[in-house]
Amino acid sequence: MAHPFSLSLPRPKHLHCALLCALAATSAAAADAEQTLGTMVITGSRVEASSFDMPYSIDAVQLGDTAEGLRVNVSEVLGSVPGVVVQNRQNYAQDLQISVRGFGARAAFGVRGVKLIADGIPASNPDGQGQAATFNLDTAERIEVLRGPFATVYGNHAGGVIQLFSRDGKGAPRIRGSVYAGEHGTYKIGIGAEGEKNGVGFVLDASRFETDGERRYSAARRDQSFAKITLAPDEDSKLTLLFSSLHQPDTEDPLGVTWNTYKRDARGVEPIALQYKTRKSIDHLQGGAVYERRFGEDRLQVQAYAGQRSVTQYQSIPVAAQANPRHAGGVVDFDREFHGIGARWIMQREIGAGKLTLTTGVDHDRAEDDRQGYENFVGSTFGVKGRLRRDETNTVTSTDPYVQATWQQGDWDWSLGVRHSNVRFEVDDHYIVGPNGDDSGSVRYRKTTPAVGVLWRATPLLNLYASFGTGFETPTLGEIAYSSSGGFNLGLKPSTSRQFELGLKAYVGERTRLNLAAFQIKTRDEIVSAGAIGGRTSYRNASKTLREGLELAVETEFTDKLSARGALTVMRAIYDESFDTVDSGNRIPGVPRISAWGELAWKPMAGLSTALEAVHRSAVEVNDSNTGKAAPSYTLLNLRLVAEQQSGPWTFSQLLRLDNVFDRKHIASVIVGDGNGRFYEPGPGRNVYGGVQASYRF
Repeated sequence: MAHPFSLSLPRPKHLHCALLCALAATSAAAADAEQTLGTMVITGSRVEASSFDMPYSIDAVQLGDTAEGLRVNVSEVLGSVPGVVVQNRQNYAQDLQISVRGFGARAAFGVRGVKLIADGIPASNPDGQGQAATFNLDTAERIEVLRGPFATVYGNHAGGVIQLFSRDGKGAPRIRGSVYAGEHGTYKIGIGAEGEKNGVGFVLDASRFETDGERRYSAARRDQSFAKITLAPDEDSKLTLLFSSLHQPDTEDPLGVTWNTYKRDARGVEPIALQYKTRKSIDHLQGGAVYERRFGEDRLQVQAYAGQRSVTQYQSIPVAAQANPRHAGGVVDFDREFHGIGARWIMQREIGAGKLTLTTGVDHDRAEDDRQGYENFVGSTFGVKGRLRRDETNTVTSTDPYVQATWQQGDWDWSLGVRHSNVRFEVDDHYIVGPNGDDSGSVRYRKTTPAVGVLWRATPLLNLYASFGTGFETPTLGEIAYSSSGGFNLGLKPSTSRQFELGLKAYVGERTRLNLAAFQIKTRDEIVSAGAIGGRTSYRNASKTLREGLELAVETEFTDKLSARGALTVMRAIYDESFDTVDSGNRIPGVPRISAWGELAWKPMAGLSTALEAVHRSAVEVNDSNTGKAAPSYTLLNLRLVAEQQSGPWTFSQLLRLDNVFDRKHIASVIVGDGNGRFYEPGPGRNVYGGVQASYRF
């Protein structure tokens, strides 16, 4: 086994463009600007604190009122965070592919291995599966991304935590409207209102996004709405009411393509997708409330939420495969009801020469799926709902108490966290026909996951830290749904990890900030694909895996008008022990060895800004055996121009973007372990889009 952090760095020929932006920030810094010590964050410690003073890797991406993109996908805004790879599949039927330090890259749909939270309310189910499409970027104030050992204190996941915070309604009431449009019939229109009146803050938003798709047969429509009301029942308390909805009907699913199809036509689609009219419809509705009350130096925080989600998906499973009487059919149809409640007590005390912050809390979450499966044909007509082949109720509940403590004394901060996860899966099978027996059953997973960290303020401009923690990741409902022998895979074990991180956070001069982290993650029983039979993927436990790497984030202001930001991740992610036909040393599929992002921004005058962005991904494997054609590396360049004007109560802004300037042909993401060899999801070519926004302040 390799020595910890023994990275052998590849030298891909197209890396240089991205590194210019990512590393240029260390070259110089002006000496006449005031220094700002750290963005304030909440994720990790659960209390507001400077990210500069946290003993773990956490970054906050600020989103202003003026859009720099369509604000449809978080892939538009998370490029500046090292350790995070957000791949836009160009397939709205399957959502984004998000991985953090390599966790989540195997997800065939949705977000796996990464905890998603919006305004304190989980956007991930108790089984660990989440949907980034529910994030509303039009109303977001910032997104915080936590990686490493302390992310494990948030429960059932392994990689990290992505938490969105929407704006509070403040200031004079104002209304806004926006229209954006681009190639392939793409457009987005939105309206909104926000502000404060008689002590009541409000943020309201509604939008429609529609596209014919970058690839053929990938049209989508997405209607979103959002409402946030903030009240102050008295001077010591705050109540926030939240509502959101997502309506996405008949989203075309172009599936992945084989390598030969991609080489022949980067916008191509396999005939089987057209034959079976593969598509998905989603309706998601939820509401929640967050209450906070102060008791002197202490605080009580309580949140509750409930919602419904309905999904109907037509898959491309051939008729012959469904001849097996135990097959669940080619149409997935479920209605989910979910709810949860959480409470925490935050106590702060000055004790002698130090300060203690203690947080104790408990989270309870439940999701129940009324799930059916149908044949995707009637006679010789394909892509229609046929006979019933599956009927069951799937229930997942989790109850997790946790404790976190921080002790600050002099130049040292000590942090400790521990969470006990108790996750129960229950399957109640109602479809018992002929040889298809009763597959009802249940399984429970329990694990206590501690984390500890220490930070040393070496100088006022340099902090050094170390942290260690254990992680816990159960299978998802989708992963236990099928086994190679038929029925549910209730014998699938959860994966566990041991994570270690060393890092520094520093200011160089007065205008340059730098974060550097080295990490190592050892995982047992990682859940991987066991193969696909009859169009259904089953999963198994691998033996041992190893992830180790370096993350660098840097930002600087060369002058008042010229600035740069960059993020670089170099990671070695391998199977550390052989199992079945997978050899020790094989790369974990879906994880790029190098990921880099850079931005050079120029503001020639007030109200006008332009930027050059560079994105680089190294090659990624597509299956555990590393026998498939790896998706090649690529480097993309993007340009944007943003303008803003004010006239009395009116504010106008304009956006113009040119993405993939040189029309680089590339694979944006891969479907890990696809049983039909359709691993590849091509990325978009050169794209131009733009739009305008107008707001009026009363």
